[in-house]
Amino acid sequence: MVNLANFLPTVQGMEWIILIAVIVIVLFGAKKLPELARSIGKATGEFEKGKAEAEMEVKLLKERLKEGKLSEETEKDKLVRIAKELGIETEGKSEEELREEITKAMMR
Repeated sequence: MVNLANFLPTVQGMEWIILIAVIVIVLFGAKKLPELARSIGKATGEFEKGKAEAEMEVKLLKERLKEGKLSEETEKDKLVRIAKELGIETEGKSEEELREEITKAMMR
């Protein structure tokens, strides 16, 4: 396999950043860079928001486990809530049936 680094001039540190910036400008054009940066910023913000929500939910579940407040009813309520959000009819269905239908809905 050919190593691309063997063909590039030897540059270190700041020179690499400048080289990458020039390549990005050539590929995307100077007018597209602010739009690209904005999109990356929004995506990063959404990722961080989702990460924080997940961490909060894990923390809450750990607290409930320590306090012994996590029960089957809580699990069933959670399944019903998720199923309703996905537009699944929940009336008269067992937890296993709900899990299967949620899984199928998520695969679509």
